Amino acid sequence: MRGIILAGGRGTRLFPLTTKINKQLLSVYDKPMIYYPLATLMSSGIKEILIITREEDLPIFREILGDGSKIGISIVYAVQSEPRGIVDAFLIAADFIENERVALILGDNIFHGSGLGRRLEFYSNSKGAHIFAYRVSNPEDYGVIELNEKFEIKSIAEKPALPVSNFAIPGLYFFDSSVKNLAKQVEPSNRGELEITSLLRLYLGQKELSATLLPRGTVWLDTGSPRSLSDAGSFVRIIEERQGYKIACIEEISWRLGWISEDQLRNLAKSYPASDYQEYLLRIVDETVGKDW
Repeated sequence: MRGIILAGGRGTRLFPLTTKINKQLLSVYDKPMIYYPLATLMSSGIKEILIITREEDLPIFREILGDGSKIGISIVYAVQSEPRGIVDAFLIAADFIENERVALILGDNIFHGSGLGRRLEFYSNSKGAHIFAYRVSNPEDYGVIELNEKFEIKSIAEKPALPVSNFAIPGLYFFDSSVKNLAKQVEPSNRGELEITSLLRLYLGQKELSATLLPRGTVWLDTGSPRSLSDAGSFVRIIEERQGYKIACIEEISWRLGWISEDQLRNLAKSYPASDYQEYLLRIVDETVGKDW
């Protein structure tokens, strides 16, 4: 399975923070926002990743993440010239997808939960498309999914004025390779965008769309507004300070998955400037507890 991070857009809801910087490069407490969706894909066992962003932001992403080889993965980049909707990512990524299944995550979405990555690996070989449902108090702000008593999908709506349920669709999706062809059938909405809900309805019409309710204790944060960005930073800070581990530490994830060795992790940490982040990496690699999650 391959992974796509959609990190384009103008981030207008975060103005003036995003006047000169891509929102996925803003900090969420102690790390750039892009680390969080990258960590989700890596925790799901995905090593081949495409980051789609604006052309003017490519040099900064490359400077921060490079080609991914230092953390045992492969990162390539593609340009989205203008924000045309989530489905545009599959048109841009057609050559990258080839005949593989693909996971798409939005660059401003943060997921956190015990064992979440391992659970997500389950969907790497499923047929069709798979999405998730997450209970929210403001479903009108999201794509909304309606489920029957068997948790089968009845309907999908994009930001409905009168939501039929409180289940939002988080920005993480799993698709088979047919997505690159089905994406070509999606027409722009009244907003002028290629809506992800339109693509999902195509899979639903073929009876190849399934959904899983994210369990209680799973945290999903959409950091697209000033308040939600601040809330996300506070959440990460509290968890890290109280539990003593870092969320979305991509070097640690790679090491625990066996993609880099202890020596590689130690040398990588030593190459970083003196900081809390460096101290954390050196501490975990020398702990005697072991590598178990």
